[in-house]
Amino acid sequence: MALHTEWVRYGASGQYVGYLAHHDRLSDGQPAVIVFQEIWGVDDHIQDVVERFARAGYVALAPDLYAEGGKRKPGLEPEAIEAVKRFLDSVPPQAWHDAAERDRALDTLPEPERTTVRHTFGQLFGGLNLDAYQDQLLAAASFLRDTYPMTKGQPVVSIGFCMGGGLSARLATLDPKLAGAVIFYGQAPSADRIPNIQCPVRGFYASLDPRITDAVPAFAEEMKKSGKDFQYRVYEGAHHAFFNDTRASYHPRAARSAFAEVLTFFNQVTGGV
Repeated sequence: MALHTEWVRYGASGQYVGYLAHHDRLSDGQPAVIVFQEIWGVDDHIQDVVERFARAGYVALAPDLYAEGGKRKPGLEPEAIEAVKRFLDSVPPQAWHDAAERDRALDTLPEPERTTVRHTFGQLFGGLNLDAYQDQLLAAASFLRDTYPMTKGQPVVSIGFCMGGGLSARLATLDPKLAGAVIFYGQAPSADRIPNIQCPVRGFYASLDPRITDAVPAFAEEMKKSGKDFQYRVYEGAHHAFFNDTRASYHPRAARSAFAEVLTFFNQVTGGV
């Protein structure tokens, strides 16, 4: 027994690509999970998360939001993003958000790595516009629900991490047929979008991530006022990106607990036993 994995093309003209996985024993008529990337793209970690859902019995797809026409956008190539990761791992955490300190650290890098890191850092962190991905979000859901043979006509759910958490929430405001959405430490949708949500939503957050977590009670209150199904958990002692087991922020207890809850939730909303 093994997993089937492939990079697929989808969209009206096949302009989008994504990493797809399912167990090779699955037949048609399976529910699907859309896995939305962190800011790092569909890297090894996100591909591994896709495969975890495939082993759990789902067809899983991670849209590569940095690719168009089958190619990565300039400055967002995997090797350039890996260079930014290495740089950020080499500096104190405060330098991530301190431009002056970050520039001093950048100046110690040799060329051409310095130019690559500076350019790609700006591409990644120069302002997150979730609206820019709207067409890709909807195309991924449509591909799984309406086109891909194994999942055609079946429930589709979404999950995302950091940037992807915000995109999972955003898809819930855009797709009335979405069966469920999960947010891992991602940006909540604006209050005016909340009435559009038709599916239950679950959120998983970290106590040591105030930039995101401090806004969650207000989001929960807006969801309640609109009569929406939203439940969330905050893990004490965990940092942002606690689910990413390739980063220093990985928190095994929080990740283990959250993944178990996600599987239970997805089983419920997709009509599992």
